[in-house]
Amino acid sequence: MDLFYLSYFFIIGIVFGSFFNVVGLRVPKKKLFQSQRSYCPHCNHTLSWYELIPVISFLMQQGKCRHCRGSISPIYPLIEMFTGLLFAYSFYTFGLQLELITSLLLVSLLAIIIVTDLTYMLIPDRILLFFLPLFVIIRIFVPLEHWWSPLLGAVIGTLLLAIIIIVSRGGMGGGDMKLFGLLGIVLGFKGVLLAFFLSTLFGSIISIVLIGLKIIERKKPIPFGPFIVLGSLTSYFFGELLITWYLTTFF
Repeated sequence: MDLFYLSYFFIIGIVFGSFFNVVGLRVPKKKLFQSQRSYCPHCNHTLSWYELIPVISFLMQQGKCRHCRGSISPIYPLIEMFTGLLFAYSFYTFGLQLELITSLLLVSLLAIIIVTDLTYMLIPDRILLFFLPLFVIIRIFVPLEHWWSPLLGAVIGTLLLAIIIIVSRGGMGGGDMKLFGLLGIVLGFKGVLLAFFLSTLFGSIISIVLIGLKIIERKKPIPFGPFIVLGSLTSYFFGELLITWYLTTFF
């Protein structure tokens, strides 16, 4: 039965991941509902159903449009797999409990953020405002250990990034600040602090590696959203384990 549910959530995840690609690409351009059908960005050909099967279509078409042979961004299958695997892992972690809803919503938000930030270096307010009431409601029905932790987390997440923006004179964007405020509701004050630390750690390490490999230029702006995603997911799923390990090891 567990294998059935894991497979079910994985399949649902890759299907939603395909939709999140569309949302992430169209919301910043305010075109989400202007075109009901997906199309090739190179030749504008309307895609058939068999060209829209998550992951499989990309592999069968070898990452190219069937009509113009234009390259299809690998972000499509990566987001689909990202969502599918994390939907399945969410069920594995929480089972059929209410916290599963929180986990699925968090993964959904972060999947969209990856697309928007990698494509446009933007975290749209519309996306954050859509998820805000959902996270507030779920934290009312599925509270953290301390009921005030989400409130404090939202304040800390927002103020911490606001201070960094002021001190660095724009080193980080307002979208990052709003996102951390929203994450504070989900993770609580301890979780959002850990998420921030991990995000900066991952960002620093990965950036140094990419610069060393000459994949990116030293002075070229790098989207911070994917690092926030990585840090937040690590904090959400493994935060308690990391904190316990740290306290046990160093104190």
